[in-house]
Amino acid sequence: MKDIKLRDLQNLPPTLDLMTAARILGIGRTKAYELAKKDQFPVRTIRIGDLYRISSADLLRLLGGEASACTDHPS
Repeated sequence: MKDIKLRDLQNLPPTLDLMTAARILGIGRTKAYELAKKDQFPVRTIRIGDLYRISSADLLRLLGGEASACTDHPS
């Protein structure tokens, strides 16, 4: 598995799937789903049916990066 660096997170889409966010945070699959189901995942989760999406801006803020890098899109 490739290590993810903070600089790699600068061009993220607005949301990520739960497993991508978990991998970035170093959380395993079982624990990630357990936390998401209990609404205890370290960043805001958005549930769409059985899918969990994670706010990229919130994830980047948690990691100490610039949240605006994730949300600024050229018009």
